[in-house]
Amino acid sequence: MILEELIPVLQVAVGPAILISGDGLLLLTMTNRLGRVIDRSRLIVTLLKEGDENEKENSQSQLKILWHRATLLRSAIFMAATSALLGALLIILIFLSVLMKWQIGWLISIIFIGSMLGVMGSLVSFLRDVNMTLHALAIETKQPG
Repeated sequence: MILEELIPVLQVAVGPAILISGDGLLLLTMTNRLGRVIDRSRLIVTLLKEGDENEKENSQSQLKILWHRATLLRSAIFMAATSALLGALLIILIFLSVLMKWQIGWLISIIFIGSMLGVMGSLVSFLRDVNMTLHALAIETKQPG
């Protein structure tokens, strides 16, 4: 393959590479949030062991919310990571399709759609986590909402 044939392929591969970069930033944000949920859970477990009955009930409800948040974040991280992996596969298939003269436009399209669905699902789980955080704060501060 000559360089003039490779340049358009590189231009097409830039899109999935940007997708992988964006997924990386999402993963960084979500893993940081998961770390905070885990740290907060450990603190509450410690308080639960030392607290009185009234504090124990409050701590149990907080732990329940934190567990739900952790599962939402786990789902979001899984979907974002899957999207990034599909993006990497997409780049490989784009190059292979040109190098091997494969007619796999349909497969590339399916993988791209799958990657986008992963981003969308990840963002939906992330938004649900944000809403759950606000709900937990409302309970803790005795605010309506």
